[in-house]
Amino acid sequence: METQNKIQTPDRSVLVGIVTQYETQEMVDKSLDELERLLETAGGECVARLTQNKEAPDVRTVIGSGKAAELAYLCACNDVTLVVFDCELSPSQIRNLEDVVGDGVRVIDRSMLILDIFALHAVTGEGKLQVELAQLKYTAPRLMGHGTELSRLGGGIGTRGPGESKLETDRRHMMRRVRALEAQIAEMDKNRKTMRASRDRSGIPEVAIVGYTNAGKSTLLNRLTDAGILAEDKLFATLDPTTRKFTLPCGEAILLTDTVGFINKLPHHLVRAFRSTLEEACNADILMIIVDASDENFREQLTVTEKLLDELGASGKPTLYVFNKCDKGMAELGRIGREAEDNTAYISALTGQGIEQMVSRLEDMVLKGKRRVTYLIPNSEAGALNTLYKYATVENVEYGAEGMTVLALADSRARGMMRKYAIDDIAETEEEY
Repeated sequence: METQNKIQTPDRSVLVGIVTQYETQEMVDKSLDELERLLETAGGECVARLTQNKEAPDVRTVIGSGKAAELAYLCACNDVTLVVFDCELSPSQIRNLEDVVGDGVRVIDRSMLILDIFALHAVTGEGKLQVELAQLKYTAPRLMGHGTELSRLGGGIGTRGPGESKLETDRRHMMRRVRALEAQIAEMDKNRKTMRASRDRSGIPEVAIVGYTNAGKSTLLNRLTDAGILAEDKLFATLDPTTRKFTLPCGEAILLTDTVGFINKLPHHLVRAFRSTLEEACNADILMIIVDASDENFREQLTVTEKLLDELGASGKPTLYVFNKCDKGMAELGRIGREAEDNTAYISALTGQGIEQMVSRLEDMVLKGKRRVTYLIPNSEAGALNTLYKYATVENVEYGAEGMTVLALADSRARGMMRKYAIDDIAETEEEY
């Protein structure tokens, strides 16, 4: 059955946030601003916002019976068809809230909205399977309470997906589907690991482009490699990872991988579903953290990115911080306080501003620990040249009667393997990267 991934008219929506003892009004307002951008990305329209001050969420309705009645009135007066909560809702809370707001109004939470956007933007087979699996594990239990109304699935934000157009009421069927999806994703993950192992054997340094959603990661990869990735001013415009080869000015080749963007309150189940995709960051030699320098919340976004990288086990790697979108009115440099650091660059991926400096700093990080070494390889041991090509950057080869004189840029591993052929280690005497 075909999936309805497009809606004819935007869902008129109310966004709901709750100010607890752990959050301030300012924090909730910022989070609702981001939630509104998510809603717009999904094709919805925000007509009103509602916030409640409460030490802890109400067990039945999150916001309490009085505020829930106010929400129902707001929905009735504005022809609202969708209510989006900025916190995670339990199945019973969704049922209770939908009973209050009345027929024709769906209630979803932030996680369900993010899943819906992922469903819109999944392109590859693996991406679609990952989205469907995440939806089944998270969304289906929350929609079971609709009973006979499950036929509504596929009719608007929070209900569409690349898999089945409606979730089956039969739990056993749903579990069979989950197991089938997990098996398919595991097989794809095995193929991904095989390709990754091949890349590792090539000895080419891998650089993962990571960062908050809509920071400009895809635009930067397009700028450097003409990758042709869809780059839009929307949240989660890119879902599937893309890897391209890029040659540094020194001649060293590297692999650049664009990854799915991070976001505050990224659901843990979604992180688990996309772990194979996010592992690109874990297995990279260098991280490029892209930050939207024009966003007044860039500090918070950077903190979220670094926290998620730490949770994935990808922290502690050599990192280049790239502050992007400088052409849009960059935040004050004094507030950033990183201007003079060697691991920081300020660019505009859109206009090309600062790209040369960024590439230069990336090159320094890639070459760190590498040395230029001259090797003399006897003609009888010509196979050693292939080893050198595999594990180092060969800059020049001269063929002579006694053998081949090779100038190469080699790291400690390659130098150890080729030690017996070394005749002149330039870096040890005058130049070290």
